[in-house]
Amino acid sequence: MDRSEFAQLAHAALNRIDRGLGDLEHEQLDCDLAGDVLTLSFDDGVKFIVNAHSAAGQIWLAAGSHAWHFDYRAGEGRWIASKNGDELLSTIARVVGDKLELQLEL
Repeated sequence: MDRSEFAQLAHAALNRIDRGLGDLEHEQLDCDLAGDVLTLSFDDGVKFIVNAHSAAGQIWLAAGSHAWHFDYRAGEGRWIASKNGDELLSTIARVVGDKLELQLEL
């Protein structure tokens, strides 16, 4: 995948996450998408970071003491973590949902 295609796919994923979580934004969560970085800030000061890492061609997620590196699988149309097979959207829904004690879907 070339950088232009990566940028388009990553931008679409970050926007989808921002829109999905932005719809439930409340006093416990603030979403801020700036360029290739989506910052999820919680009322207790904790931040989760989702960013498009163009040099690696991956989307990275840092949530608490855990980190994921997601590769785009064109055949599936999904971002999958090579380390454990986690899918990007379901992983974000799970970690944010766990933090807010909510059941989430993206």
